[in-house]
Amino acid sequence: MLFNSLPFVLFFILVTGLYFAIPHRFRWALLLAASCYFYMVFKPVYILILAFTISVDYVSGIAIEHAPQPRRKLYLLASICANLGVLMFFKYFNFVNQAFTDLFHYAEMPYSVPFLRMLLPIGLSFHVFQSLSYTVEVYRGHTSAERNLGIFALYVMFYPQLVAGPIERPQNLLHQFREEHHFDYTRVVAGLQLMMFGYFKKVVIADRLAPFVNQVYDSPHSYKGISFIVATVFFAFQIYCDFSGYTDIALGSAQVMGFTLMKNFNQPYLSQSIAEFWKRWHISLSTWFRDYLYISMGGNRVSKPRWYFNLMVTFLLSGLWHGANWTYLFWGGLNGGYLIAEIVAKRYAGSRLPAIPESSLWRWPLRGLRILYTFTLTCFAWVFFRADSLSDAFYITRHMFDGMGTLMADMHRLPFVKMNIIMRQDKTDFVIGVMCIALLMLTDLLQRRGSVRGLLEAQPVWVRWSVYYASIIAILFFGAFNSAQQFIYFQF
Repeated sequence: MLFNSLPFVLFFILVTGLYFAIPHRFRWALLLAASCYFYMVFKPVYILILAFTISVDYVSGIAIEHAPQPRRKLYLLASICANLGVLMFFKYFNFVNQAFTDLFHYAEMPYSVPFLRMLLPIGLSFHVFQSLSYTVEVYRGHTSAERNLGIFALYVMFYPQLVAGPIERPQNLLHQFREEHHFDYTRVVAGLQLMMFGYFKKVVIADRLAPFVNQVYDSPHSYKGISFIVATVFFAFQIYCDFSGYTDIALGSAQVMGFTLMKNFNQPYLSQSIAEFWKRWHISLSTWFRDYLYISMGGNRVSKPRWYFNLMVTFLLSGLWHGANWTYLFWGGLNGGYLIAEIVAKRYAGSRLPAIPESSLWRWPLRGLRILYTFTLTCFAWVFFRADSLSDAFYITRHMFDGMGTLMADMHRLPFVKMNIIMRQDKTDFVIGVMCIALLMLTDLLQRRGSVRGLLEAQPVWVRWSVYYASIIAILFFGAFNSAQQFIYFQF
């Protein structure tokens, strides 16, 4: 069930209404049943995969809590193997099999292992990682094992964040299912505001930019130069608005019922360095890899070569987490290389650069340049994330600046007359997309100074409701509703 569909709106209204209408002791059962239905709408049989991992981790958690130390590690290992085994089988078997097929073919040796013919269970990486975080936290003694199988199943399957996160930790979410949440008008309004902003980002920005991006990246050999630059920048905002839009709807729908989920984005495109970007982008995943992989490998408490190795391995695996494709692996490695280069540059050059006083007129221009520099590196990496293959990605990067000299000579003409990508699409959509990107960045800048929702709440009633109506009208009139587009991160 897609968030950007009428069935979900009706589902949300019905479930939320029932949630507040029934006694507290039955609410977890309602949410579990609703979450099972929500997931089974996509493909019913895959609920069995969730049932398997939930059962294994439920038993493992209890066993870990009561077993002596040697056996605790054994139960933890069983949980890890079960979860990662499911992930490897469904998501990476064909990828690894293809790699071996190519290798044996190159070596002219026989190899005939068949490929699996099945759809990837939707959101598999998200709920596997959330379930794994539970057993690891029980093992570390940071949380107690959950005795109620239904509540533990709800922790893994809670419908707002089931398919695309955020990847929660048991310390934050499990106890909330036992707390009684009363209807609170202020909280409900705040949750609906967040959902509305999420819908705006998804259907007005992301889904309007998608045709431009798809047209170029689906047939890159038909384009060159400025078309690649425009499509790549558009994709940077498409994936941001698509994923953060989903997160806003998830957080907002949970907030309406009284649940607090972790923040997953924090104005990432205003970052002044790659390190800062990864503290602001997909926070639940980056902190998951930091806490359970990077720190476990030694983090930065090791020699510098080993530190750089730890960083690169973490980024390579985070890239592979996104999908069984060499493009994701390269994207992860490229971002790891960015971060290592940044650390080395800061170590050798940072101390030699003069400090700039807060009152200096150069401070804001330099911040702007750092933001632009970080955004440029990020966009270059997005090429490999979005391209269908490495060969397509390298073709795009090689030809990204073709014809730029001619374009610069014709700057007195309208910019889009030189862009095939615009000539084949509706120019109105292009203008709306650019204006919405500008509005988004303005909102992010205001958010840096304080809560935009808090500022709105301080206004008179007529101002608030004028903004609400204007937002709803903008979504209905400017949203791309021709065909409900699946959220990009559903495939992960």
